Amino acid sequence: MSLRAEDVHRSFDHPSGAVHVLRGVDLAVEPGELVTLSGPSGSGKSALITLLCGFDQPDRGTVAVCGRSLATPPAWRLCAVLPQALGLSGELTLAENIALPLRLDPERRGEPVADAVAGLMAELGIDGLGDRYPAEVSFGQQQRTALARAVIAGPKVLLADEPTAHLDHHSAPAAVRVLRRAADAGSAVLIATHHDLVHEAADRTLVLEAGRISVE
Repeated sequence: MSLRAEDVHRSFDHPSGAVHVLRGVDLAVEPGELVTLSGPSGSGKSALITLLCGFDQPDRGTVAVCGRSLATPPAWRLCAVLPQALGLSGELTLAENIALPLRLDPERRGEPVADAVAGLMAELGIDGLGDRYPAEVSFGQQQRTALARAVIAGPKVLLADEPTAHLDHHSAPAAVRVLRRAADAGSAVLIATHHDLVHEAADRTLVLEAGRISVE
């Protein structure tokens, strides 16, 4: 199993009392699956993605990626994430941001990456922007850059939080194709989304509501 969560709980302090966001979440995503996560705004989808990639820790329960319990964020080749905040480095160009997971991987450092970067940028409609910095392009173009960065290393697990939220009807289908191809290549892909186009590409959909997971 590439991605597993068991009895995951998470609450946050608030002046009026603890807010219980996740109340015993169980899920599993296998290699080659694209699973979407649905649920109303505020249901805890982003909080769950943050736990699953190791950016946060549960109050109770376990998260494992490829059989390893997460104490810190794993290497990008093991678990890549496209967060809502995108997390692009403002000091790097778009092409440099996309190539970063390969540049930081000691097992792949020194590999030629220009063709892979250029291919993804062309597929996502951001070719010709490689030498620009994130602040010089639109938010939708930044989002496609962050998606390319997430998939370029062929991670075992790929997590994406609303990956089409800032894309128009011309650019969203390409993003969905890239995500679907990552799953078909063997990644375990989990996507939090409200977008029907993403759900249509999924093998199955999970629903997060009242802090718990159900199957749609």
